[in-house]
Amino acid sequence: MGGPGHDHGAADAPRSGDGPQRLPDGSLFLPKPAQRQIGVRTLVTEIGEHARAYELAGRIVMDPNSGGRVQATLAGRLEPGPGGFPALGQTVKRGQVLAWVVPTAGSIERSNQVATLADLRAILGAAERRLERHRELADTVPREQIETGEAEVASLRARIAALSAGLVNRDALTAPASGVIASANAFAGQVVDARELVFEVVDPARLRVEALAYDAGLTGGVAGASLMAGEVRVPLVFVGAGRALREQALPLAFRAEGAALAQFAIGQPVKIAVRTRQALRGIALPSAALVRNAANETVVWVKTGAERYAARSVRFEPLDGTRVTVVAGLTTSERVVVSGASLVNQIR
Repeated sequence: MGGPGHDHGAADAPRSGDGPQRLPDGSLFLPKPAQRQIGVRTLVTEIGEHARAYELAGRIVMDPNSGGRVQATLAGRLEPGPGGFPALGQTVKRGQVLAWVVPTAGSIERSNQVATLADLRAILGAAERRLERHRELADTVPREQIETGEAEVASLRARIAALSAGLVNRDALTAPASGVIASANAFAGQVVDARELVFEVVDPARLRVEALAYDAGLTGGVAGASLMAGEVRVPLVFVGAGRALREQALPLAFRAEGAALAQFAIGQPVKIAVRTRQALRGIALPSAALVRNAANETVVWVKTGAERYAARSVRFEPLDGTRVTVVAGLTTSERVVVSGASLVNQIR
């Protein structure tokens, strides 16, 4: 045991060959073999100008120009189309018959139609016989009377055809656009009402994203946006902003280039990073570099030595979905852990 003034500081320093450990001052000792094992990668910080961004909640919606809804125009009973009822995810073409709607009528209404049809047929028979007699007496009967009889017969035949079609005709439900079946609510023998939704057709390569902006000033300064879904980042093109409030916010519409949105479903909630034209000075880092400490503060790990790392509390702003802009807590030319930060943060 040492006497007064004996220095025990050397006991706090890790010995050669020690494993990863957290030191009393909160920093970490991480040997080179452990760094390679957990895949630690660092990035040298550099301060620059970046576009200010906001993170908004959004959802995937249908592009009105490349999809549509199939609704019954009248009440009736569903019957399958030429190829049967389409299944979810099945590819269809514009104008393809998906199902038939056979109109249904009450017993009294149908009886009235049948009675009216019988009366019209009787009247047609009398009109045809009268027209035939007039034609036989064409020399004594005025031509105008014969033409009137012909018009009456033609009108009665058209009325009978229309009424007969109303009893047996069926309405075709066709695909409004080429795409895939997103939703199907059809079964053989099912009775539907007018305006009832039966199918939804969407083009997976032409979907849109809709977000709600609670800051009205954001709608006039959108420079770009990105969709965030885990590690997936999809660049979006700003289409426009609404001018009517929805849920106390203004809707913003975006679209993606190519088939980037094909992996998402209609109505799926997503996060959107919207970039504005306002400049923000800071350090751009991958989102994976940010972790939480025991006090629930956002920190990054900075490499201070060959095998030493220290935590720095930072403030940040979203940048493009996969990166953030650190606006406080770091300086230029520091080496920040951008890969393996979550594993480094777990060392005790």
